[in-house]
Amino acid sequence: MLFSKKDHLVGLDIGSKTLKVVDLVETKSGHSLKKIGLLDVPPGVIEEGVIKDPEVAADLIRQLFKNFGVREQNVAISIGGYSIIVKKINVQTMTEEQLQETIQFEAEQYIPFDIADVNLDFQILGENENNPNQMSVLLVAAKKEMVNDYIDLVQMAGLNPCIIDVDAFALQNIFEMNYALEDENVALIDIGASKTTLNILKGTTSVFMRDVSLGCGQINQKIVSMADCSMEEAEEIKFGEQPDKVGEEDLNEIISSVVADWCTEIRRALDFFNSTYPEDQIRRIVLSGGGANIKDFRNLLASETSADVEIINPFANIQVNHDRFDANHIQQIAPQVAICMGLAFRRVDDK
Repeated sequence: MLFSKKDHLVGLDIGSKTLKVVDLVETKSGHSLKKIGLLDVPPGVIEEGVIKDPEVAADLIRQLFKNFGVREQNVAISIGGYSIIVKKINVQTMTEEQLQETIQFEAEQYIPFDIADVNLDFQILGENENNPNQMSVLLVAAKKEMVNDYIDLVQMAGLNPCIIDVDAFALQNIFEMNYALEDENVALIDIGASKTTLNILKGTTSVFMRDVSLGCGQINQKIVSMADCSMEEAEEIKFGEQPDKVGEEDLNEIISSVVADWCTEIRRALDFFNSTYPEDQIRRIVLSGGGANIKDFRNLLASETSADVEIINPFANIQVNHDRFDANHIQQIAPQVAICMGLAFRRVDDK
């Protein structure tokens, strides 16, 4: 029998379109999947990461935990979007304690928000390769209002938010847990309902992060405009369940135009990386999120970036009992639950 450790928590990914929960247990032979579940969020409850209807959202979280038998109340959540700033900065070499005292002053020149309105965190990356008197620091700033909204929501659902991560870090976490880290440059890209998260890794170090307001919801919005239907109907049409409302040719045209926009934005980010590190071209892109399952997108992205494009497998190093979990279902939801899986690896006392 497995007993829950005191530092154990579950991953809870609060998306604009889908809630996800993952519970992993640590065994002598590695990590094992204990619980996993997804629940759709009705339109208008959470929009672009902003909680519009906290009571309904909290009720949905309670329903998610009940539906999938998750009893653990300690959770790790993550946030992203324009309320988060992640920057690599260089400062004079000092101890972590000294930096803790001066970080607000250091951050002011890099943060476009009032410093009083944000929560700050940092991680010392090591000596600056161009200046031995300086060190590189990863600076993270999150708007207090957004952080407080998510904490209030989770507590309203009867849960205890122990860790608040950043989407891009959770993505990196699950990638590092499942893939051999070679000395290569990898772009991790998560295409969600209303947001795309990019995290470019140079070896094992994150060197570029960006969240942009692009996602699968754009396809639904174009369908709504064309078919004069509800967002719920648009979701059915997107999966070809109402061919009488939007024909296959029109649907393909909508998807093609949206994924072309995604590729343009991603290419801009990669061009920025290439201009900063001209000798370190990106040859590998790993996709997650609902958009990863769109074949036209993967093909176009591979063509436009000359990189190998693959879908993440967050279960690669996880034991999955296929007597309990349907293998086809796990494969289908794999890219959608990548961030949640990254959260589920966290522990209560993690920094």
